[in-house]
Amino acid sequence: MQTKYIFITGGVVSGLGKGIAASSIGALLESRGLTVSLMKLDPYINVDAGTMNPFQHGEVFVTVDGAETDLDLGHYERYTNAVLTSRHNRTTGQIYDTVIRKERAGDYLGATVQVVPHVIDEIKNTITEASRIFDKETKTSAAPDADICIVEIGGTVGDIESLPFLEAIRQFRHDHGKEHTLFVHLTLIVQTAEMKTKPTQHSVGKLREIGIQPDILICRTPEMLSDQVRSKISLFTNVPEDSVVNGLDVESVYEVPLMFHQQNLDNIIMTYLQMWTGSPKLQPWIDLIEKYKNPQDEVDIAFIGKYVEHLDSYESLKEALLHGGIANRLKVQLHYIDSEFLTPENAYEQLEKMDGVLVAPGFGERGMEGKITAIQIARTGNIPFFGICLGMQMAIVEFARNVVGIAGANSGESRPDHAENVIDLMPEQEGHQETGGTMRLGSQITVLKKGSRIARMYNKTTISERHRHRYEVMNEFVPRLEDAGLKISGRHPERNLVETIELPEHPWFIGCQFHPELQSKPLKPHPMFSSFIKAAYANRQSRLGHVPTSAKKAKASVA
Repeated sequence: MQTKYIFITGGVVSGLGKGIAASSIGALLESRGLTVSLMKLDPYINVDAGTMNPFQHGEVFVTVDGAETDLDLGHYERYTNAVLTSRHNRTTGQIYDTVIRKERAGDYLGATVQVVPHVIDEIKNTITEASRIFDKETKTSAAPDADICIVEIGGTVGDIESLPFLEAIRQFRHDHGKEHTLFVHLTLIVQTAEMKTKPTQHSVGKLREIGIQPDILICRTPEMLSDQVRSKISLFTNVPEDSVVNGLDVESVYEVPLMFHQQNLDNIIMTYLQMWTGSPKLQPWIDLIEKYKNPQDEVDIAFIGKYVEHLDSYESLKEALLHGGIANRLKVQLHYIDSEFLTPENAYEQLEKMDGVLVAPGFGERGMEGKITAIQIARTGNIPFFGICLGMQMAIVEFARNVVGIAGANSGESRPDHAENVIDLMPEQEGHQETGGTMRLGSQITVLKKGSRIARMYNKTTISERHRHRYEVMNEFVPRLEDAGLKISGRHPERNLVETIELPEHPWFIGCQFHPELQSKPLKPHPMFSSFIKAAYANRQSRLGHVPTSAKKAKASVA
């Protein structure tokens, strides 16, 4: 079957949730038995998201093949079974870089290289490539095509930088036909004393000026649009009234697939694309929301990081913790603590009532000492601790200083060229810090020690997890760490690099060099997060005398 393409654009303002809408549509189509691929076209000139400021751009999502991509790819993978790669996120910078390289190589045979056709054709080629399904065994063009390829166009209609992408999708419909392409436009209904539709009308007008007529409108709105308002939108945008869909505010973003289904969106899409499938199997999503909205108790987690003022920087990690709560039927209360301002004088007061402590990944020296302080309190206070990437590295530093007795233990990231750096660059990395070639990126194998706590979580000893880091644990210090009681429970099989650590005598003290949050899904929570939340709840029960919060509230209401 020829792949069908759904193009999702956004208007009026940015940040309306095109990524969630694309992911939710993907989830609905998968529930009907279709295979789905998703991609994001980003209008910025950066080659990728890897060097962008997390305060501006949010999280960098790492794919299996090591691409540093937009955080929306994280949404795509969480909602669907799609396994995405570097070809599923393309930026203006990448497109122009490819075109210029082709011109230098003589591929255009001396022609004048222009936006039309050369840049536009390159964009169309990347869309076609994104329709291929990733296969670990088949990484070539022979990989099978998805039934549906959903393409999100970054930015807002009317922006100068997104014009080439919009022209490309206009041409894509011309090339492939209306029965194989669908335009979905996400817009905002402004609510004052009444629902204002004029911004939506103008946004659709901008699209129509360049030759794109939306087939479906998803209108972000805090309440259901009246029939009168939908009729008005339909009249002035030339979109059928039954294709004007409410994009309601919801308690959980995982309700969006069900919300769309209740409005018949999946059936509307099937009709437009002339496809026939069985009924959607949405019971797993229904069960998920039931568990989310009806927790049996709650758990308090200290989330310690350096970017906590901009929570998009930790999108996958935040979601993975919530997945762990759903798996245990618990509401996860996240308490965000800026590690830069965490000191020995104020840390205990902030952490003493926490059920678990998570130290998040990050880059750079800022906030390292605050993380080390928090780890010491978790270790000595028997509070369940989870350290990811830099969080694990700081756990090594803390243990080396306060248990092994290496007073000057530190990381080469904050103090280069020192004999007591227990975390540092490997010898072969020296001199290449600025090239990007020293980063360990993408999925890599870890071999776990049989019988270790982590091996029991995974129920196997060989795992594959995604990485994004530069510094490593120095193996020369490992014997001293192990003699003092730290267990190196996982290693890279070829390079013998430390991948996971744990303290056997602690209720739950685990660190990992990789990023398990990147593979956690609401319908399939990652085992490390499920186990961490379970341990945190056990600590809570012990700390509060085994009285669930729900029982306390019930008792208080009776009184």
